[in-house]
Amino acid sequence: MIANKSIVLQLTTVLGLISVLFLSCGKQPLNSSEVDPWKKMELIVKSIPETHFSNKSYSVNDFGAVGDGKTSNTLAFEKAIKECAKNGGGRVLVPNGKYLTGPIHLESNVNLHLEDQAEILFSTDPKEYPLVHTSWEGTELMNYSPLIYAKNKTNVAITGKGTLNGQANNGNWWVWSGGKEYGWKKGIPSQNDPQNREVLIDMAERGVPVSERVFGEGRYLRPSFIEFFECNTVLLKDIKIINAPFWIVHPIKSNNMIIDGLTINSHGPNNDGCDPEYSQNIIIRNCTFNTGDDCIAIKSGRDADGRRVAIPSKNIIVQNCKMIDGHGGVVMGSEISAGVNNVFVENCSMDSPNLDRAIRIKTNSKRGGTTEDIYVRNIEVGTVRECVLRATMTYNVYGGQEGKFIPSIRNISLENIKVKNGGKYGILADGYKESPIQNITLKNVVIEKVDSLYSLKNVKNVNFLNTYINGKKVESIKN
Repeated sequence: MIANKSIVLQLTTVLGLISVLFLSCGKQPLNSSEVDPWKKMELIVKSIPETHFSNKSYSVNDFGAVGDGKTSNTLAFEKAIKECAKNGGGRVLVPNGKYLTGPIHLESNVNLHLEDQAEILFSTDPKEYPLVHTSWEGTELMNYSPLIYAKNKTNVAITGKGTLNGQANNGNWWVWSGGKEYGWKKGIPSQNDPQNREVLIDMAERGVPVSERVFGEGRYLRPSFIEFFECNTVLLKDIKIINAPFWIVHPIKSNNMIIDGLTINSHGPNNDGCDPEYSQNIIIRNCTFNTGDDCIAIKSGRDADGRRVAIPSKNIIVQNCKMIDGHGGVVMGSEISAGVNNVFVENCSMDSPNLDRAIRIKTNSKRGGTTEDIYVRNIEVGTVRECVLRATMTYNVYGGQEGKFIPSIRNISLENIKVKNGGKYGILADGYKESPIQNITLKNVVIEKVDSLYSLKNVKNVNFLNTYINGKKVESIKN
């Protein structure tokens, strides 16, 4: 039965994607009256298959799990998941209680389901996390397993209203960031030591095979929380996630994923809420993000590694989400070397004095890549600290971020946006003289209060249509 459903799902996906491809052929300018990107978005949504599972259920308690918050349940989770998969799949049930465990590795056709009062507490002992093929800040490597990990799996889910607690605020993970605000002191090893981050980046630049980029013990690069690596047809539904070591939800090289109803509250270092990387056909909807870094950050690899993999992230859809704290609401970059296109954001609210920007694109001439066709509509913004839209080709957070790979940014549309306090700028954008940012359109946008209308450097064709900033109608800029 599962096999037959799988065939139907695959056929549905293929037919849907053929329709999308027809729409994509013969690209036209953003302002062409013949182009309706939102209809294209609807086709993408219809093309994404949903997960289906057998009605069999396997309680982790039946495999020896104890929900006392103290007993290690790593083996019990492993046994339950393997038994479920062996018998054709179904639901692995986590009953109410607190379950301490090491990493959880999922299998195809398995739905890990948490009851409402269930909480999974993840160990902060690095020795419990084996080396796996993963990614760190856009560079592939062999490193500590993510807390929840699936590689090359199909039809897999995590559901239920329980809580996933990474406990990173109580252990090693946050200290390893090297941030004094997270407990780091001089003499404590961190990811910033020369043999860690810098060595990994150098390996990628020299083309060292991923299998030889072995990190883990003694290297202090934190694992992601939830990572689906080269997976297809995935569902994350309703769960709460707190205290993540690093990036929180990380689909990498994955397709056809629905992330629905998540509540993410984690203010640690690099605690991006969701980071689709080299991934396509991803829906993020009905989620709340309250994070220590970007709420949503769409990625496609860093520098040479991104160009080696060369898979753009595209067809990313964000709907009905709430963004509270974070560096940005919906962000593209900075690990963006393989490019990003077809991003759709609609019906979201963003509001916090600790939210820096609503929409952000960040790249530089080491990253390169093309970011294009970004569509945003029906957004309510209360307060952002810096600006409503930020697009930069000179992102330089770590220093030394200049190279010979000139990026491109084009076709950004914001429509029906209401902003109470836009911070310093309505638009803050800087391109290169040889590669200006092109085609920014604001239509039916009202920014009630902002220090300056915009700051633009090497930007061409900025269209303000029925747009009012600080109570005045803004005229378009043609150059």
